[in-house]
Amino acid sequence: MTTRDSLSLAWRTVRSNKLRTGITVTIIAFGIMALIGIITAIQAMNQSLKESFSSMGANAFNIRFKESRVNFGNGRGDFTKKKRGLKEKKSNLGKPIRKEEAEFFKNNYDFPGAKVAVYRRGPGAQEIHYEEKKTNPQVTVWGGDENYLLVNGYSVETGRNLNALDIQSGRNVCLLGANVASKLFGSRPERCVDKIVRVGSLPYRVIGLLKSKGSSAMMRQDDIIVTSYTNVRNFQFSSASYMLGVMVNNVNELDVASDEATSVFRSVRKLEPTEDNNFVIERSDKFAEMFIGFLSSITGSAGAIGLITLIGAAIGLMNIMLVAVNERTKEVGLIKAIGGKRKNVRQQFLFESMIISLLGAFFGIVLGVLVGNLFSIVLKTGFVVPWGWVITGIIICSIVGLAAGIYPAMKAARLNPIVALRYE
Repeated sequence: MTTRDSLSLAWRTVRSNKLRTGITVTIIAFGIMALIGIITAIQAMNQSLKESFSSMGANAFNIRFKESRVNFGNGRGDFTKKKRGLKEKKSNLGKPIRKEEAEFFKNNYDFPGAKVAVYRRGPGAQEIHYEEKKTNPQVTVWGGDENYLLVNGYSVETGRNLNALDIQSGRNVCLLGANVASKLFGSRPERCVDKIVRVGSLPYRVIGLLKSKGSSAMMRQDDIIVTSYTNVRNFQFSSASYMLGVMVNNVNELDVASDEATSVFRSVRKLEPTEDNNFVIERSDKFAEMFIGFLSSITGSAGAIGLITLIGAAIGLMNIMLVAVNERTKEVGLIKAIGGKRKNVRQQFLFESMIISLLGAFFGIVLGVLVGNLFSIVLKTGFVVPWGWVITGIIICSIVGLAAGIYPAMKAARLNPIVALRYE
């Protein structure tokens, strides 16, 4: 009896016991589906985040008076990246960046080819009105200068950018994000130019339409309205601090440019050589790394869920194989009577266990990838297949099948052929 004969016999046995095989395959498939599905969804989110943040400019950084905070869940807990070992500073500690400081830095930072933008965050959750139409209360107001769009990865599709007169006078002009314009002006958002919209109770003349950056479920980059940083002071809930954005020609220049920016801004803040920085320089990909790190922690939970399910499946598979040994005792005796060896019997039962386990892996992987890619559809990313985890799932299921089949196979191989043939 060859190995091929044992494999063929094992396959025919699996096919003949459809109900038992189907239940076991389903248990294993659910375990693998949970693992692969969650991993696929996480990879889709990671891809969405990378695409969103790459549009902000990988060769840019910004200067803030304190580190940014990102809220997860209900917003009560802040996930903030904190630096340790910094001494408390008495001078300027926690003081926002003033308009004069931001403008002084912009005029005195002369790194070759660098573009500097001064900007300030206005209120969020705003409704924008045009005639009888209005947006959802999810629009954020930003105040910037002529470099704000460039540094933050935006471009003008129709109309013009902010100019020096807009900034100096602080007049009520603005640029609309793509989602805002589509909501107010329907299928022809370019009609927004030169129209008057209302932000709260304030009228603004639209001077330009921003090209879409592809807002996703993770970020709403097209739900914005941009005015000048001198005008955004008119809003009650504007940020207390100005911010600075710096874009260099090449990503390889970021370290040198940020070091020089640190030196210049320390002089702007009038810090002594012995004092620590009371401001932070953040790369545009900081939040992407923060979110991706948070999502990576979910991978461990997914692995635990899949492992627990597979342990249960392995126990169930072992019990089913033990039942199969008892049911087929006479068959084992017949195999031995016609010359089959212990090795052939072990192979047959191990092959059965492996086939059932790998069938579960196949269906679980297919279902997991399909379920996980529902997130790709929502996030508008490409089809994601976590090949590394697919291979890992196959290996895990092979181990599960082998582990679950060893004891029943050894028990079957040790049967006495005479006793087995007489078994009823």
